[in-house]
Amino acid sequence: MKDLLVAIVKGLVDKPDEISVIVDEKNEEGIIVYHLHVAEEDMGRVIGRQGRIAKAIRTVMKAAAARTEEKIQVEIE
Repeated sequence: MKDLLVAIVKGLVDKPDEISVIVDEKNEEGIIVYHLHVAEEDMGRVIGRQGRIAKAIRTVMKAAAARTEEKIQVEIE
């Protein structure tokens, strides 16, 4: 899942080597949280206008997680 998130975001940013993803353990509800960090100047590209790209990234990640019966959440920081 982490590799999928990095692959999606690499196509959007100018500095792909500054992408980092931190994965938390499952919380009490069974949700795994992925913390995505990108360069400051790439934040606008990842979030998109009115958050459309961020929403699309979260949708793709949740669909991929559903195939393995996991619950995930993506936080863009």
